[in-house]
Amino acid sequence: MNTIRTAAIPVFIFSVLLRAQAASDFDWTKVTATKELNWTPCYSGLQCARLEVPLDYSAPDNRVAGIAIVKYSFKSPKSEYRGPILFNPGGPGVSGVDAIVASGEAFGTIFGEQYDIVGFDPRGIHYSTPAASFFKTDVDRAQWEHPGVDDTYPSLNSSYDVIPTQRARYQLLGTLAEIQDTKNILQHITTDNVARDMLSITEAFGFEKLQYWGVSYGTVLGATFASMFPDKVGRLIIDGVMDGEAWYSGNITNSMEDTDATLQTFFDRCAAAGPDACPFHAPTAAAIAANLMALSTSLIDTPIPVITNVSYGVFTYTYLRNVLFTGLYTPYTSFPLLAQGLAQLATGNATILYQMAEEIPYECPRGSQRDPVEFDQNDQEASIPTACGDGPVVTDTVAQLRESYEIGAKLSSFWDMFGNWRVRCSGWKVHRKGHFMGPMGASNTSFPLLVIGNTADPVTPLSSARRTSGYFPGSALLTYDAPGHTSLTAASSCLHNHMRQYFQNGTLPEAGTVCSPDEELFPSTSGNKTVKRSAQDLKLREALRQIHAAVQPMTLRHLPRLR
Repeated sequence: MNTIRTAAIPVFIFSVLLRAQAASDFDWTKVTATKELNWTPCYSGLQCARLEVPLDYSAPDNRVAGIAIVKYSFKSPKSEYRGPILFNPGGPGVSGVDAIVASGEAFGTIFGEQYDIVGFDPRGIHYSTPAASFFKTDVDRAQWEHPGVDDTYPSLNSSYDVIPTQRARYQLLGTLAEIQDTKNILQHITTDNVARDMLSITEAFGFEKLQYWGVSYGTVLGATFASMFPDKVGRLIIDGVMDGEAWYSGNITNSMEDTDATLQTFFDRCAAAGPDACPFHAPTAAAIAANLMALSTSLIDTPIPVITNVSYGVFTYTYLRNVLFTGLYTPYTSFPLLAQGLAQLATGNATILYQMAEEIPYECPRGSQRDPVEFDQNDQEASIPTACGDGPVVTDTVAQLRESYEIGAKLSSFWDMFGNWRVRCSGWKVHRKGHFMGPMGASNTSFPLLVIGNTADPVTPLSSARRTSGYFPGSALLTYDAPGHTSLTAASSCLHNHMRQYFQNGTLPEAGTVCSPDEELFPSTSGNKTVKRSAQDLKLREALRQIHAAVQPMTLRHLPRLR
């Protein structure tokens, strides 16, 4: 038995079904990696290929990797064709192929029909080969993911022995990965090599300079590319920015500078919206926060059993924290549902909140050996080789990990959700000497970058966008006055018209430009706030919703789930 993890009900279950449909619609095992792009029809109206690239760019004549690529082809006349735009949805370890399969046409709506919209699976991930694997069989993987009810992803502050236990657990995982890595693949699954792969993809299309949109971890990838290949930047948007210097140093504590501020927007907007729009309403934001704290505390002593139509379980304090934290990524879809769930929880019923992070069971074959061309990975296999292999070797003792936790906990009350990153890397043993670790930045990019940051992003604060813009003189910083993770949090005709103009005309927003979302966190039920929008704006808004529905669930799959 294994599980598919989900979060907010309608969007996320839809996305899981989309991915399952995509996986059944095309057989990647029949696609051979070639030095040129040999396209074959795939999915519904798309084109797929595998590009052969060096596994080790310092020894290009030796072993190779096959990068899985999908494109939504340009629709304009051939004379207007402007090349590929590559998209990376974050992670590390999220499938760019799945993102374009689910929403390629929507990307074309945003950027224009003169471009091929291209998704790719970074080396080692999903449909790219060779795949990163720490386990021999799916049963081995299931045993790792589900050793017990509370053992998989416990809150780091749930008990005194959690940090030493988790450290030992990831020492074990690091050893398993090292044993399974008989062909020395894992050391090559690093961000700098993925940046080189993006240049290889661009050149395979017949172009010299990269056109790119990267969100979340995809901003580290984009900034790394611009730092390594400043003369190869055609257009490059980084959106929801992680500080690359912090990433490569192995210290991402500053990622949570705005996490609690994102939750505060729930309190503030709920109080302002009124009880009809926000069922968890109270007269003041402070009162709503206090009510949430009281409900959270009550779950410590009185967890609530839940049975749904697909599963059952116990709704606990840590489960609630998981729901709250993941909800901060997607507030425009999650906050209204969260308000309903909290109001229901106040009556002793946790069904809605339980379903917001429910695990949907499915069967998997027992005992089958790993097929090297199968692409089922767990989230650890997809993310750890890059997340830990990019930075320095982490040899922290339990005492040092506890000290690191205390530092992060002072920054955000949600650090127990995010601090496991360093614990995970304390067991990682595979590092390649000489890989890129900075410095970030370049004063001479062939075209200025467009850097986008939200005012209340739970894991990529606006300060990181400002710092990163400073690494690249001449770049433009576009501020999005919205809570949530990346510009995909909500449609904004202002922001996405700036993105379109950047790609179409090379136009950068003026210094100090701030855009607002076209949506409300808690839409009015009165109908008196209807805003007339052009047909183009409505089309753009629907396209952004499609991309959001496809990409954000994939990103959330790579978050640890507390139990």
